[in-house]
Amino acid sequence: MDNKIFKRKIYDKLLNWKKNSNGKSALLIEGARRVGKSTIVQEFAKNEYESYIMVDFSNARENVITLFDDLSDLNYIFLRLQFIYRAELHERRSLIIFDEIQFCPKARQAIKTFVKDGRYDYIETGSLISIQKNVKNILIPSEEDSIQMYPMDYEEFLWAKGDTATTNLLKTAFEKRQPLGEPLNRKLLRDFRLYMLVGGMPQAVDTFITTNNFMQVDNIKRRILKLYDEDFRKIDPTGRISILFNAIPAELNKNSSRYHISSVIKNARNNNFLTLLADMESSKTVLFSYYSSDPQIGMSSYIDLQKYKIF
Repeated sequence: MDNKIFKRKIYDKLLNWKKNSNGKSALLIEGARRVGKSTIVQEFAKNEYESYIMVDFSNARENVITLFDDLSDLNYIFLRLQFIYRAELHERRSLIIFDEIQFCPKARQAIKTFVKDGRYDYIETGSLISIQKNVKNILIPSEEDSIQMYPMDYEEFLWAKGDTATTNLLKTAFEKRQPLGEPLNRKLLRDFRLYMLVGGMPQAVDTFITTNNFMQVDNIKRRILKLYDEDFRKIDPTGRISILFNAIPAELNKNSSRYHISSVIKNARNNNFLTLLADMESSKTVLFSYYSSDPQIGMSSYIDLQKYKIF
C-alpha cells in the first residue's frame, strides 16, 4: 500500500531539473513525512535512468554512513555503493538517491564533490526540519537546487480515482464564465468534500480507493499524525510544539481572528515562542496565514508577524 504509484505534478519538475541541470547540480526535495517523496523519486529513477542506487539513511548501516567521512577516493566510494546495493552505475546514465538525507549530514556536504566529479546525477530527500537542524557543522553545497513537495492536491486526487475530466471542465467553465447548473454544481461540491475528508496523503488516498472505508482512512491519518508528533518531540523534547500543533483544530473552531498561544499554553507569549513557531512552519506540516494591513502588491511588506492563523 505504501508503494502505490500515483501521478504527481512534481514529476514534471524532476524532468525539468534533469534536462536543465545536465549533471551540474543535485536536487533536494523537501517535505513532510508521508507525502510521497521517496516513492516518486524511485519511480523517476526507474523511468528516466539506466540504473540507480537508493541509499535510505534512516536505516543505512554504519559501513554506508562512514563512506562519506573521507572523499579522497571517489572511485572507492562508488565501487562500495555498487557492491553494497548490488547495482551497476553507468557514467551520465545513472542516478544516486540519498533518501532521508537529514540522517547523514556528511553525505549532503559531499554533494559538492560528487557534482563536481560529474559522473552521476544526485537527488536528496528530507523530512521535517531536522534537515535544517543537522547542518550546523557542515558546508551546505551551492550545487544544490531544491523544490518543495506537498500532499496530493485536488486534481491529483481526482487522477488517483481515474477522473481526468472534472478539472478540465472546471477550468473551461471558469475561463468562459459559464455556469454549470445546480445539479452538476452539487455533485462537484460533494466530490470536493470527499477530498477534504480523505486528504492528500498518498497512503490515505490509496486506502480510500481500495477499501472505501473511512475508518481505515482515519486510522492511516492518525498514524501519520503520530509520526509527526514523534518528530516534533525530537526537535522539542518539552512537548510544546506538539501542544501547539494539536491545538490547531480547536483554535480554528473558535472563529478567532488569530491563533492565541496564551489560550493553548497558559501565560505563554508570542515572543518566547518565535523559534518553535518557525520550526513548525519549516516542518511543512502546517500553513501559516499572516494578517496584512494592505493586501495589495507588495503585501509581504505589510504583514504583522504577531497576528496569524495556523492551518
